[in-house]
Amino acid sequence: MKFVVGIARQGTSRWLLQIAAIALAMSCGFAVLAGSGSAAQRRLGADDYLALESVGAPAISPDGKWVAYTVSSIDAEKNEHESAIWRVARAGGDPLRMTGEGSYASTPRWSPDGRYLSFLAARGDDATQVWALNRLGGEAQPLTAVDSGVEAYEWAPDGRRLALVIKDPDPSEVATEDGAGKGADTPKPWVIDRLLFKTDGAGYLDRRRTHLYVFEIESTKLTQLTGGDFDDSEPAWAPDGRSLAFVSNRTENPDANYNSDIWLTSADKPNLKKPPHRLTNSPGPDQSPTWSPDGSRIAYVTSPNMDELSWYAMEQIGVVSVKDGEPMILTETVDRRVGQPRFSTDGKSIYFIFDDQRSVPLARVPASGGAIERVLTGERSVDRYAIAADGEIIALVAESDTPGNLFAVEASSLRKLTRHNDAFLAGIELAEVESVSFASPDGTEIQGFIYKPPGFRSRKRYPTLLLGHGGPWAQFDYRFDFDAQFFAAHGYVVVLTNPRGSTGRGKDFRMGIWRSWGVKDTQDAIAGVDHAIELGYADPDRLGVGGWSYGGILTNYVITQTDRFKAAVSGAADALFLSNYGQDLWHRWWEREFGLPWENRALWEDRSTYNKVQNIVTPTLWMGGEKDWNVPISNSEQMYLAMKRLGRETLLVVYPDQGHGIGLPSFRIDIWNRQLAWYDKYLSK
Repeated sequence: MKFVVGIARQGTSRWLLQIAAIALAMSCGFAVLAGSGSAAQRRLGADDYLALESVGAPAISPDGKWVAYTVSSIDAEKNEHESAIWRVARAGGDPLRMTGEGSYASTPRWSPDGRYLSFLAARGDDATQVWALNRLGGEAQPLTAVDSGVEAYEWAPDGRRLALVIKDPDPSEVATEDGAGKGADTPKPWVIDRLLFKTDGAGYLDRRRTHLYVFEIESTKLTQLTGGDFDDSEPAWAPDGRSLAFVSNRTENPDANYNSDIWLTSADKPNLKKPPHRLTNSPGPDQSPTWSPDGSRIAYVTSPNMDELSWYAMEQIGVVSVKDGEPMILTETVDRRVGQPRFSTDGKSIYFIFDDQRSVPLARVPASGGAIERVLTGERSVDRYAIAADGEIIALVAESDTPGNLFAVEASSLRKLTRHNDAFLAGIELAEVESVSFASPDGTEIQGFIYKPPGFRSRKRYPTLLLGHGGPWAQFDYRFDFDAQFFAAHGYVVVLTNPRGSTGRGKDFRMGIWRSWGVKDTQDAIAGVDHAIELGYADPDRLGVGGWSYGGILTNYVITQTDRFKAAVSGAADALFLSNYGQDLWHRWWEREFGLPWENRALWEDRSTYNKVQNIVTPTLWMGGEKDWNVPISNSEQMYLAMKRLGRETLLVVYPDQGHGIGLPSFRIDIWNRQLAWYDKYLSK
């Protein structure tokens, strides 16, 4: 729910989830030759997920000659994800892996002099530390030795210091004089006094917070810069190295609102007794600070209406003078979700990316305000980008038939730097992806994609699956979608729609489901299937529907409103809304949109598909993670039991020790194969 795009498309992630390789792998034994493809090609199987790599986090060396980046992959034998640091020459050539196998390395950064490539990694049972290796080769060496580990870091401009984000240590793990951990063998109860007391992936929360520190590399001296009952994150060094900008919610009760601001603190003369200087004061979240080259301004992402509209609020790019300026919004005319602001090398422009009409383009706006210029457009999605000292941009770009790779953006063209997955996918006959637009019953234009099975014949009607994305504040866009490709490879037409509530179409479209989940978005999604039927692609008697997170919630709305679908898969979906208040992590969102449950009970009950479970005649597979605190598994359990008592065809699958995003590769493969078997059972006749 609410962020994870889920099985129908994990990680837009952004952020996705965000975003894409982790939680997004037993062969299904399907390797028939494609009817219209090369004899050397075969169709995609669930186990092919194990072979795919995910590229991320580009970082350009100070001299502009090299690009470091991450490659996430799967160790099938260990049933684990791993991530390595790679580098490639910006001029082109074969990439080189910089870190070894069997570990997880992330967050590549270059030292200011370009001699060292640093990263975060946990080796063995040790906590995550900052490591560095010489660009010329050799073994990586740890720079830090923080008992509780390092969560994030940034190099100071002088190259002699690091800004670290460190979480307060767990008292039970602090060593005593005899070397033993306090209470290490004695479990203790959770004592809860916070309003926000649990999160997915972490479980119950205590009062430990994340704060900023400065680490001096030569002396190994560690100095704390911020403190208090607040979380501090996203440190950004001023160009002169004297201060740090960071993000923090320092309101009276941070658990009660979405507010965060950009703050400044001294890195040269730290003083925990002196409060940091607040630079922005929007009632919503201000985040992602980035300095202008001359240090006079900071650009950032702001959502000024978020505390009122929750996740429906539109993000904007703001800029503020560090000394005395009022914040100025630069992208009010965009009316889209924006992110990743970066100043141009001359400081005159600010680059950013935004969701737009199924694509994610790169754009820029004058730092003093003005017209927005699109820099990289087309039927593609920009996930990340970096700017070299000479102004050239390296972008991580994905398209419908290719996972993301790094490209140099040169004038109006792209020059490919990495080719991860190219050789593997050359042996796979992929689905043809058609972008479509169609009208919902009330005339609203809806956009989406149709995936056609390999060997597609225009005069044949195929069993068809309607898959929903998560969020709902997300979009299906131009990037490689393993889920859709997998089902298409097994003979299904796959329909992906961006119904109301999705991003990429502006605030009004995004607000189209405000307090009315399952009404217009359900109509929009079903209209996509009707469009596929009108095109002659879909067999109206063999329709299936499914999704994860909000895709699962949408599935619940569909099957409680129509009996047209002969099979359904609902993954990690809310059903009885009232039962989630105090069980999941979304109390702030629930309250903003639905009101307090004891004051606005009628709305909570009206939107809950559990109260219409008697309408479901579609055979439904319910799935989820045992320890999901985003959308608790109790929702699926309740729906399963109700259908079972009603004598309907149903099945419940719960994945042990998993949260909202099912991360264990073997479980991911199980999900795809189990879904396929469920759809085949009811739609292959």
